[in-house]
Amino acid sequence: MSVLDKFRLDGRVAIVTGASSGLGVAFAQALAEAGADIVLAARRVDKLADTAALVRATGRRALPVATDIADPDQCTALVDAAMTEFGRVDVLVNNAGIATAHPATRETPDQFRSVIDINLGGSYWTAQACGKVMQPGSSIVNISSVLGLTTAGLPQAAYSASKAAIIGLTRDLAQQWGTRKGIRVNALAPGFFASEMTDQYHDGYLDSLASRMVLGRTGDATELAATLIWLASDAAGYVTGQTLAVDGGITIT
Repeated sequence: MSVLDKFRLDGRVAIVTGASSGLGVAFAQALAEAGADIVLAARRVDKLADTAALVRATGRRALPVATDIADPDQCTALVDAAMTEFGRVDVLVNNAGIATAHPATRETPDQFRSVIDINLGGSYWTAQACGKVMQPGSSIVNISSVLGLTTAGLPQAAYSASKAAIIGLTRDLAQQWGTRKGIRVNALAPGFFASEMTDQYHDGYLDSLASRMVLGRTGDATELAATLIWLASDAAGYVTGQTLAVDGGITIT
C-alpha cells in the first residue's frame, strides 16, 4: 500500500451530521470522493437532497436520515438506519451545531441550553450510538472550533463553552475506546470558513479579525475537508485524542 492509498476510504461507511449545508456538505462530498458511502443527517431532511446528489455523483451511495441530534433516541435511530442500509459504520463526523451571540448578562437559560444540547449533547449521543457498533479501526472526528481555544470578539459564552467541552469529550472518548474498542477519536478546531454561521456575522466582523489571520484570509472548505480525510483514514492511524486547529494561524496570535 502506498502512502496515498492510506488516505482512501473505499468500502467504508461514514455518518456526517449537519450535512444539509455549509461545512457538512463539503465533508460529505470529500468523504465520498475518498471512497466512502455516506449517511447524511440533518433536521432539514429536504435540504439533504442536494448533498445526496453530490455524493452520488462520485459513484458512492447516500442515505439521508432526518435527525435531531439533541434527541438521543433519534441518534440511535440514525445509526440503526445506517446499519440496516450498509451493515457497518466506520467514520462519524460530528459536525452539526448552532451558534448564538448573546451578552452574558442577558442570555436566557433556554438560549444557553439549546446550544449545549445540540453542540455538546448531540455530539455525545451520536458518538455513543456509533461507539456501540463501530469495529476496530473506526474513526470519530468531532468538529470543535477555534472559539473552544481562544476568543474572537463576539459574546459567545454558550458556543465557546460547548466547543471547549467537545475537546474534553474527544480526549475522554479516545481514552475509553482506544484500547478497548480500537476506535480513534479526534477533533478539528476550524477557524473562519464560509458557512451559514459566518453569513450571520455583522458587516466588518471578519475584517476586524484580519490582523489575527496569519495567512491573511479565511479558509476554503476543501482545505478543512482534506484535513478531515486524513483524520478519518488509516493515514492518521496512530493519532487519537488530539484537537487540530485549522485556522490560518488565529490561535497563535
